[in-house]
Amino acid sequence: MIFTGLLYSALAALGDLLGGAIVLRNRPSKRALGILSGFGAGFMLAVALIGMLPLALERGATLVPGEQYHVPLSTVTAMLIGYLIVHLTQHTLTPHFHFGEETHTDAMVSRGIGVWALVGLLPHSFFDGVAISSAFNEDPSLGKLVFVAILLHKVPTGVSLASVMLASGNTSRRSFLAVLAMAIATVFGAFLTPLIEPLAQYGLPLAAGVTIYVAASNLIPESQHERSSLVQAAVFAGVIAYYLMRVLLPDVH
Repeated sequence: MIFTGLLYSALAALGDLLGGAIVLRNRPSKRALGILSGFGAGFMLAVALIGMLPLALERGATLVPGEQYHVPLSTVTAMLIGYLIVHLTQHTLTPHFHFGEETHTDAMVSRGIGVWALVGLLPHSFFDGVAISSAFNEDPSLGKLVFVAILLHKVPTGVSLASVMLASGNTSRRSFLAVLAMAIATVFGAFLTPLIEPLAQYGLPLAAGVTIYVAASNLIPESQHERSSLVQAAVFAGVIAYYLMRVLLPDVH
């Protein structure tokens, strides 16, 4: 499953490049981007809470006397660390970051902001790869669900970084290289997961925490800023789509 996880991570990384290309070549529709973000948020939230989280807890649980299952604190702590890593890199260390197209002018956004946006998104993208690799290591069907969930938010992420880079005065070439670095980070995360013991052991709970943050604390708040009923409905459509895919992939535990 190592090669499979790496392959799907590379495919997901193409979503970053697609999002960046959309901004560098033409302006995306704000409503279309909002619908995609909302749909991805609903799908990611469902995958994290119903697919990744239970499996991570089950994997870490041990049977103690009295036939009771005990989930070690380290497993739950890994989820919390994954959640806090995204908050630290995207909203504590990184100023002026949000998902979606940057609308401020060059004068309002300094060039350093683009670099900080890249710094904030690199750990996020790295754990996207960790999530895909860990999920495939646990269950191929879960891996496919996690892949779809991550792919859905990759395009908005690519749009976010490319537009911030351009708005902060960087050239198109530098903007593309930034998006490319983010895509490579995803593949790198998938590559390292089976090779580094802590990532192999705690990759799934870490990725679950990251996924919950991206869905609940990044994408859904962004969708709430949109007054379009289609954007709000897309969140619920994403959750429904997850259940439909579970039906199509009955081997998911």
